[in-house]
Parts: sequence; structure tokens; C-alpha cells
Amino acid sequence: MKKMTEKNLKEAFAGESQAHMKYAIFAERAEEEGLKNVARLFRAISYAELVHAANHLRTLGQVGSSAENLQAAIDGETYEVEEMYPAFKAVADLQNELGAQRSINYALQAEKVHAGMYQQARQSVLSGSDIEIGTIYICKKCGYTVEGEAPKRCPICGAPETEFKGF
Repeated sequence: MKKMTEKNLKEAFAGESQAHMKYAIFAERAEEEGLKNVARLFRAISYAELVHAANHLRTLGQVGSSAENLQAAIDGETYEVEEMYPAFKAVADLQNELGAQRSINYALQAEKVHAGMYQQARQSVLSGSDIEIGTIYICKKCGYTVEGEAPKRCPICGAPETEFKGF
């Protein structure tokens, strides 16, 4: 693939991914405001943006085997934990941006768990089997992730057990 086309597809992937997430979050707000059809519209178009992003990622050749995809996920989570979030946290601390500090800390702490979970899954896949895993619970406030049972209180943000979503 020629460099400019590759650059354009990477930018389009980033833009479509952001639109997908933004519209999904906008749908939640519309739902909270009692605007069910606006929420449905945002969810539908959010899905279309997901389709666009998936097409771009596949065209870029960035969807591999599960083992390769897990390694890419490990690499991404590790980058966030070791480089991206510490740098972002330093700036937020320097500028005394309390909301950013909290948001960044939540993500940084949760990403550490994600990397470990992906590593376990990759080891299972490389040994020729699917991972043995129970229900995965995510804290709706900070993204803390745990397998098995939701804690009584989130160890990152202190949210109660009722704020965890099971997968």
C-alpha cells in the first residue's frame, strides 16, 4: 500500500473510531434525558462508524490471528501503562487539572489489569486452547476490570458493587 493511502486510512480509522465512541456516549446521554429515538439514532450511526473503522483496519492488514491480535492488545496496553498515561498524568499534575488527573489515573490503573488478562489469554491460545475465564466485571465509573466476582467496592474509585457490569 502506498504511504499516503496508508496514512489516510490510519487517520480515517482514528476518526471513525472516535465517532463510534462519541456517538455511543451521546446515546447514553439522550437515553438519560428520555429521548429514546435520539438515543436510537446515535446508536445506529455509532454502529455504522464501527463498520467503517473495521473496514479500514482490515484494509490496513492490522487484523491477524487471535494470538497476533492479543499481542497487539498487550503492546497497546503496555504502551498506555508505561508511556502514554504517565506522560499525560505529569502534564495534568503540572497544570493542576483535577478532572484529567482522575480520568487518567482511572485508565492507568485499569490498563495494568487489562494487559495481564490479555497475556493470560495469549498463553492459552498459543497452547492451543481458549482461555478459561469466568464472568468479567467492569466498573462503570473507572473501567476497573476483574474476573470472577465484582468486589463490594471498586479498588480504584470506590464505586459500590452495583456499579459493575458483567460480561
